Amino acid sequence: MSESSNELMYELLKKIHHRMDKLENSLGEIKHEIVAVRPQALSTQTDINNIYSVNARIDQRLERIEHRLELREFAEPHAPYEPK
Repeated sequence: MSESSNELMYELLKKIHHRMDKLENSLGEIKHEIVAVRPQALSTQTDINNIYSVNARIDQRLERIEHRLELREFAEPHAPYEPK
Protein backbone atom coordinates (compact mmCIF):
# COMPACT_ATOMS: atom_id res chain seq x y z
CA MET A 1 0.00 0.00 0.00
CA SER A 2 2.78 2.46 0.86
CA GLU A 3 4.50 1.61 -2.42
CA SER A 4 1.45 2.65 -4.45
CA SER A 5 0.90 5.77 -2.36
CA ASN A 6 4.55 6.78 -2.89
CA GLU A 7 4.16 6.33 -6.64
CA LEU A 8 0.95 8.36 -6.60
CA MET A 9 2.67 11.10 -4.63
CA TYR A 10 5.60 11.06 -7.05
CA GLU A 11 3.28 11.34 -10.07
CA LEU A 12 1.34 14.11 -8.39
CA LEU A 13 4.54 16.02 -7.61
CA LYS A 14 5.68 15.63 -11.23
CA LYS A 15 2.39 17.09 -12.46
CA ILE A 16 2.64 19.95 -9.98
CA HIS A 17 6.22 20.60 -11.08
CA HIS A 18 5.17 20.63 -14.74
CA ARG A 19 2.30 23.02 -14.04
CA MET A 20 4.61 25.33 -12.06
CA ASP A 21 7.03 25.42 -15.01
CA LYS A 22 4.19 26.41 -17.34
CA LEU A 23 3.09 29.04 -14.84
CA GLU A 24 6.60 30.50 -14.63
CA ASN A 25 6.81 30.68 -18.43
CA SER A 26 3.44 32.43 -18.60
CA LEU A 27 4.50 34.89 -15.91
CA GLY A 28 7.67 35.64 -17.84
CA GLU A 29 5.63 36.39 -20.97
CA ILE A 30 3.28 38.65 -19.00
CA LYS A 31 6.26 40.54 -17.54
CA HIS A 32 7.65 41.11 -21.05
CA GLU A 33 4.27 42.40 -22.23
CA ILE A 34 4.05 44.78 -19.28
CA VAL A 35 7.55 46.06 -20.00
CA ALA A 36 6.48 46.66 -23.62
CA VAL A 37 3.31 48.52 -22.58
CA ARG A 38 5.09 50.77 -20.07
CA PRO A 39 6.85 53.02 -22.68
CA GLN A 40 3.59 53.35 -24.60
CA ALA A 41 1.81 54.54 -21.45
CA LEU A 42 4.65 56.97 -20.77
CA SER A 43 4.47 58.40 -24.28
CA THR A 44 0.70 58.75 -23.97
CA GLN A 45 1.14 60.65 -20.71
CA THR A 46 3.73 62.89 -22.36
CA ASP A 47 1.34 63.60 -25.23
CA ILE A 48 -1.43 64.49 -22.79
CA ASN A 49 0.90 66.83 -20.90
CA ASN A 50 1.87 68.51 -24.18
CA ILE A 51 -1.80 68.98 -25.07
CA TYR A 52 -2.46 70.56 -21.67
CA SER A 53 0.46 72.97 -22.09
CA VAL A 54 -0.69 73.99 -25.59
CA ASN A 55 -4.21 74.43 -24.26
CA ALA A 56 -2.91 76.64 -21.45
CA ARG A 57 -0.97 78.81 -23.91
CA ILE A 58 -4.05 79.18 -26.10
CA ASP A 59 -6.09 80.12 -23.04
CA GLN A 60 -3.54 82.78 -22.06
CA ARG A 61 -3.53 84.22 -25.57
CA LEU A 62 -7.32 84.30 -25.62
CA GLU A 63 -7.38 86.13 -22.28
CA ARG A 64 -4.92 88.74 -23.62
CA ILE A 65 -7.03 89.20 -26.75
CA GLU A 66 -10.19 89.59 -24.68
CA HIS A 67 -8.47 92.12 -22.45
CA ARG A 68 -7.25 94.14 -25.43
CA LEU A 69 -10.73 94.07 -26.96
CA GLU A 70 -12.24 95.35 -23.72
CA LEU A 71 -9.75 98.23 -23.59
CA ARG A 72 -10.41 99.07 -27.22
CA GLU A 73 -14.14 98.88 -26.67
CA PHE A 74 -13.95 101.59 -24.00
CA ALA A 75 -11.74 103.81 -26.17
CA GLU A 76 -14.06 103.83 -29.19
CA PRO A 77 -17.26 105.87 -29.27
CA HIS A 78 -20.37 103.75 -29.53
CA ALA A 79 -23.46 104.34 -31.57
CA PRO A 80 -26.65 103.01 -30.04
CA TYR A 81 -27.76 99.68 -31.38
CA GLU A 82 -30.65 99.99 -33.81
CA PRO A 83 -31.97 96.80 -35.38
CA LYS A 84 -33.24 97.11 -38.96
